[in-house]
Amino acid sequence: MLNLPFRLGAHPINWVGEDVKEHGADTTYEQIMDDMQALGLGGTEMGRKYPTDPAELKRELAKRGLQLVSWWKSVLFSDPSYRDAELEAYRKHAEFLHEMGASVISTCEVGGSLHFDPRRTPHEKEVLRLDDAGWASLAEGLNAAGAIAKQYGLKLTYHHHGGTAVERPEEIDRLMELTDPNLVYLLYDTGHAYYGGADPLAVLRKHYGRIAYIHLKDVRLPVLEEARREGADFITCIRKGVFTVPGDGVIDFKPIVAELVQRGYNGWAMLEGEQDPAEHPAYEYAAKALDHLQSLIPAKAGE
Repeated sequence: MLNLPFRLGAHPINWVGEDVKEHGADTTYEQIMDDMQALGLGGTEMGRKYPTDPAELKRELAKRGLQLVSWWKSVLFSDPSYRDAELEAYRKHAEFLHEMGASVISTCEVGGSLHFDPRRTPHEKEVLRLDDAGWASLAEGLNAAGAIAKQYGLKLTYHHHGGTAVERPEEIDRLMELTDPNLVYLLYDTGHAYYGGADPLAVLRKHYGRIAYIHLKDVRLPVLEEARREGADFITCIRKGVFTVPGDGVIDFKPIVAELVQRGYNGWAMLEGEQDPAEHPAYEYAAKALDHLQSLIPAKAGE
């Protein structure tokens, strides 16, 4: 029985890759949800194998006592010419999540990304950083999307993310400075913070007031260092196994968990491994991560 002071779920990305499609390609959504239920977890994000019909999805989740918490939404707000179409798509996303009883929208700007920006070409090698105009346009778009989310009882949680224009600590800081704190919140991701060159604990402490959602992910430092020496891009890093679950990498989760407990965080946190389940079985690794996190909870914190 889990005894944690915050709500804990898992992202189906532990079982089925989102960016690396061959990872877990043959795994069914039934297997993913059954494993989550067996692990004693209460929440999940949307995954690419999940049913997209709300009635069917509700039925499958309810059978296993699971709540849909969020669903990733890519946006391209840094280019003003995309704004109207992006906001229309964002509203449809919010409508779906509202119907499912979700609480947050995991939101990430793809402008400048090698892998997610539709304007990029295959031969390019570098993430394009935003200029001042791009930052201003991004902030305006996020504030508008945050207002849409609010209309549906949701919070826009911005996912700082490896391989995008908002991955470094100074970029997280700038995004928080430019956006409305009543409309744009932060999805704090331990693994992506480390990947982007930040101290995850420092990001947590600095921006705790904006954090409305958490991804708990670890990093294999030897893999990251080798990938950096080779100049590997983000997707290649995933294929190499740069990410894993808490307790299996270099990040010290003890002070992170202590900080969350001390501050009384009671929102959702998702386990994320984002690795090849053929080499790192999702259920087994999630179970080990749960044991690790449970061991870090200070005495009486979960009572």
